[in-house]
Amino acid sequence: MSQSENPLDRVLISGLRLRCVIGINDWERLVPQEIEMDIVLHADLRLAGRTDRIEDTVNYRTIARNVTAAVEASSYGLVEALADAVARVCLDDRRVMRVDVAVRKPGAVRSVDWVGVQVTRTRG
Repeated sequence: MSQSENPLDRVLISGLRLRCVIGINDWERLVPQEIEMDIVLHADLRLAGRTDRIEDTVNYRTIARNVTAAVEASSYGLVEALADAVARVCLDDRRVMRVDVAVRKPGAVRSVDWVGVQVTRTRG
């Protein structure tokens, strides 16, 4: 059965707020800044739906904990690099076949709520 006949399900992590060193300006490198992210984990969740067992699904708590640890210990110049690193952490779970990561940096540009990027990465 092809993926188009059996589309992947999604696990959603929305509004994850973390602090990290991010930015290319000297002043941005002095203190951690708040960033916000949304993560969409694409996986086949049918088995978990039938068994009702945490072992058969992508555990969003584990993913969020792993992402938090990686981000809070990180130091990147670009939000693109941060988003790519977060995607790699998510793909460490063998059940995640694809991940969409949106990273927002509030207050980075005057008169704008936030700026950011969204990346999509796939296993393989």
